[in-house]
Amino acid sequence: MTADNFRRLALRLAEASESAHMGHPDFRVNGKIFATLWPDEEWGVVMVSPEEQARLLELAPEIFTPVKGGWGRRGSTQVRLEAADEPMLDDALTTAWRRIAPKRLLKVSVVA
Repeated sequence: MTADNFRRLALRLAEASESAHMGHPDFRVNGKIFATLWPDEEWGVVMVSPEEQARLLELAPEIFTPVKGGWGRRGSTQVRLEAADEPMLDDALTTAWRRIAPKRLLKVSVVA
């Protein structure tokens, strides 16, 4: 996968938008960040719960790793884009999006 694939999958989620902070792109729903791309565009980050992070790490430790420090302990998870496939990345992004999306969007999830 590439940064462009990450961007495409993130933006296909209902009401997702791209913004930026600290010099790199982020993806938001309802004004809250659910994913980011590192400036080198080799890594993405999904903001999932610690329980979902554990699931992703168990499922694919070669793709997912906790972000260092407190952010990682709260669920922020790095995604090694080169190693990820589309279904795995889509699952991680959708999980992060669902965590903060307004309830009214949860039935919709993907923009047609």
